[in-house]
Amino acid sequence: MIEIELDGKKVEIVEGSMVMHAAEKAGTYIPHFCYHKKLSIAASCRMCLVDVEKMPKPMPACATPVTQGMIVRTRSDKAVKAQKSVMEFLLINHPLDCPICDQGGECQLQDLAVGYGAGASRYEEEKRVVAPKDIGPLVSMQEMSRCIHCTRCVRFGQEMAGVMELGMSHRGEHAEIESFVGQTVDSELSGNMIDICPVGALTSKPFRYSARTWELSRRKSISPHDSTGANLIVQVKNHRVMRVVPLENEAVNECWIADRDRFSYEALNSDERLTAPMLKQGGQWKTVDWQTALEFVANGLKQVSAEHGPASIGALVSPHSTLEELCLASALMRGLGSQNIDHRLRNADFAKADGVRYLGTSIASLSTLQRVLVVGSNLRKDHPLFAQRIRQAARRGCAVNVIDSVARDWAMPLATTLWAPSPVWVQVLADVAAAVALEKGVAAPVQGSATDAAKAIAKSMLGGERKAILLGNAAAHHARASSLLALANWLGEQTGATVGFLTEAANTVGAQLAGALPGEGGLNAAQMLAGSLKAVLLLNTEPEFDSAAGAAAAAALRHAKLVVTMSPFKANMAFSDVLLPIAPFTETSGTFVNAEGRVQGFHAVVKPLGETRPAWKVLRVLANLLDVPGFDFDSSQDVLNKVCGLPPADQTHLGQELLSNATKASIDLSAATSEPVVASIYALDSVVRRAPSLQLTADAKAAATQEVAA
Repeated sequence: MIEIELDGKKVEIVEGSMVMHAAEKAGTYIPHFCYHKKLSIAASCRMCLVDVEKMPKPMPACATPVTQGMIVRTRSDKAVKAQKSVMEFLLINHPLDCPICDQGGECQLQDLAVGYGAGASRYEEEKRVVAPKDIGPLVSMQEMSRCIHCTRCVRFGQEMAGVMELGMSHRGEHAEIESFVGQTVDSELSGNMIDICPVGALTSKPFRYSARTWELSRRKSISPHDSTGANLIVQVKNHRVMRVVPLENEAVNECWIADRDRFSYEALNSDERLTAPMLKQGGQWKTVDWQTALEFVANGLKQVSAEHGPASIGALVSPHSTLEELCLASALMRGLGSQNIDHRLRNADFAKADGVRYLGTSIASLSTLQRVLVVGSNLRKDHPLFAQRIRQAARRGCAVNVIDSVARDWAMPLATTLWAPSPVWVQVLADVAAAVALEKGVAAPVQGSATDAAKAIAKSMLGGERKAILLGNAAAHHARASSLLALANWLGEQTGATVGFLTEAANTVGAQLAGALPGEGGLNAAQMLAGSLKAVLLLNTEPEFDSAAGAAAAAALRHAKLVVTMSPFKANMAFSDVLLPIAPFTETSGTFVNAEGRVQGFHAVVKPLGETRPAWKVLRVLANLLDVPGFDFDSSQDVLNKVCGLPPADQTHLGQELLSNATKASIDLSAATSEPVVASIYALDSVVRRAPSLQLTADAKAAATQEVAA
């Protein structure tokens, strides 16, 4: 540790730190634009000039290393005069459009101009103008004349997103930030550039000119999409979601969110929202009141149960639903005498699990890994924020090893890649196990061949200290998923690596805890979607898009006597008999359990749209009409405590006694007969599928093209 004097106070700081870091530790604010705690140091804006004793001129705090006994003054006449001079230069070419700027009210330049700007400008020449550019449907570059060349966006692309999509061209007053030869910005994390831009040069296209920041209420929430459980601030005006930005949580999402977390809110205000219950009568949809709809459902379920038995009723539930909704759906099915409930809609292996499938380590630990083996994952697209953490680990020297079926752009350096068709992944992992066994002189768990690639992965995973084996969405949905897990567990034991699933959805872990799985003699999702049921309850899911059965699911469900869809959207209309409008995550309270087992509760941020109701309330009333006991709850918290058996959710982390990736499955080396089904990045759930801007991205268009080709 080194001790310096900062504005008369003694500050101890780690050797190699900059003056800016010491100021942050001391709680002293130094004005800056280009500096960002998560990015490399550029020292390009010079706004952070400070007075360092024995230095002939002011020094940039962000790029000046501390030395023992250094004396720094941030508010001396010398420092303030230098900062004011820099501000004068920054404002020379800045357009005077604060009244119409989307950044107005939260603009760093605006704030610092108040303290460091002059009352009048000495500059009389014409201001420079930068031509607007189109870089895609999410980020707007219409006002690049505002840019102060801090290069935060450039560094974010290089360092966090892993793709340098923006750069600075030309020099002097002709310098400008732009994409390469008119290309679009297609990173799955691109929206973060909007947040880190300090001057409003990069703004949100969907939000553009729709509200002023001081008109917006700010409310905390949790992302309902992938299993990161990203913390959000949802901004609201007139009971309408207007914008979503990250809420900083170092343990989960740091200060970033993925684009689908940021822009999916558009679907919440779309014309596809279901705002009142609907019944299909004579092939025509009619809007009805809640009493009529619920009585129709209750009578229909009673009739099916009487004619065909309770085992003819089943529920297919989405792992994007809240813990409370999943607990009540499970309790309702069991109360009716049915064991048919499942959330594993895209799975092909339904072997009974011995524990709760989860990440196997903390999310934060991904940033400090030294070795990692990722099996069956398009990591960058399936889990953008996990990929970002592993990318940081790779920048620090982590060896990233991959087993997958297709060579993809991971936007990070890869140590060893082993590309093989998905049906033979078990054999490929057995080969790695054989190589590890050979290296350690132990018996391999099954017959394998220590190929050169397998030996390279084995050697890598036997080195280092902090290691993880991560099974992706394609591995979880694989027909031999249990065998893959069994081999991964053996490798974890031999190499000292943690073993876990990246887990697909916001509440995949929660769905397992809620018991949204078939009981003794119950049908799994594949069996239910094959047409085995007479009455089906669909909670927050569209089987045609959310299941491995695909279009065949719709055909099978047409044969059921009663199909009830509970959704925020007009979904499943081709084969449903009843549509019940339930609240999306912004209109209900609930709980998600993310990949690492972190329990995160959230509240509604806007009033339910139209006649929409929270799903837990709909399930409660339905159970009461069906005379199922034990459904008297006053709040979602009541459900969480009494049915789910969990304490009040407030960043609680579940203990290892509740989470386990153990398996007793035998290893089947035979090739699988089907390919695993994995949703593309902007088709993961019903909300992102209906977000117009996300569907205009290059990723969404590429996925649509592949579907047409298939």
